[in-house]
Amino acid sequence: MDFLTLFVIYLCCVLATVALLCACSGRKEGFLARSVSGASQILSSVIPAQLRSATHRALHRLFHTRSCLFVGLHVTLQAAVYGEYTWEVFVYCWELQFPLLLLLLPYLLLAGNVGCFLLCSRADPGIITKSNHASLVEIYAYDGVLFQNGILCPTCNVEKPARSKHCSFCGVCVQRFDHHCVWVNNCIGAFNVRYFLLYLFTLTATAATVAIVTTALLVQVVLLSDMMHGSYIDDQGQERAVELLFLIQHLFLTFPRIVFMLGFVLLLTLILGAYCCFSLYLAFTNQTSNEWYKSRRDGCSHHPTLRPPDRRVAYKNIYSKGVWMNLKEIFKPPTALERKKKT
Repeated sequence: MDFLTLFVIYLCCVLATVALLCACSGRKEGFLARSVSGASQILSSVIPAQLRSATHRALHRLFHTRSCLFVGLHVTLQAAVYGEYTWEVFVYCWELQFPLLLLLLPYLLLAGNVGCFLLCSRADPGIITKSNHASLVEIYAYDGVLFQNGILCPTCNVEKPARSKHCSFCGVCVQRFDHHCVWVNNCIGAFNVRYFLLYLFTLTATAATVAIVTTALLVQVVLLSDMMHGSYIDDQGQERAVELLFLIQHLFLTFPRIVFMLGFVLLLTLILGAYCCFSLYLAFTNQTSNEWYKSRRDGCSHHPTLRPPDRRVAYKNIYSKGVWMNLKEIFKPPTALERKKKT
């Protein structure tokens, strides 16, 4: 089996794993989640009932209840990347006289990321209780489309404040609910969304920095060895000039762990970078992931007690007050007292 086939298999496995995690930890209405559900129904016809029931319970506990498994996976992946970076990349770069600040930058970003991770995972996201319900319900107005006045949470038995949602993972209602993040094992809400954004940006910067330093190392190795001007003998015994695919294959065989790590952090940088852009868009427009999803899924309100089901009401974000004020609201969540002063 040649290098290209192995690389394609590796890439497909990584993408399939990412898709499966997104499907199982995301919403039930998503396309990937529906695909997984359809596949499970097909497999249910050939899998014994006892094994199917045990598997269902295990998957439900894994993806629909609070668990430290993903936190452990998070720590394990970071430890593996930094172990390889320290053991090989740092040593080779030091021998090649790379700037010390550049080599230490991933560790500085890691320290900041760990701090943001701890703050995000341990902070109160804005859990609604009977003692703070009266004050939280006055912070945001009901828009009449996504959030209706007088709706009770059937689990908590309290009136839902505008922009709140009941989290099935944690079993509580959360003020300005964004989503439940399995990687920090906590809800993202009004009081910890700022820590989550900092955690996300530092994690993206960490992956990008490791990828840049590792790429610079491999490029330097190629330049010093003058490999691009060489030649090799192919399977037919003919001499050929070195091409890009052969160069990548040679680097993979010479530095397998480094190239494997580089492929992982590059993919991670692309995924996290896209998510960072989406999170910035939500922050600039004062939306949550929950509101963005609901506004595009429904596009209207069908509340039977408020309007006929055949009337469609276009959603308009009433919470956006301009980029600067929207960002200020994230890093300094409003209180009921502040809202009364403004009104």
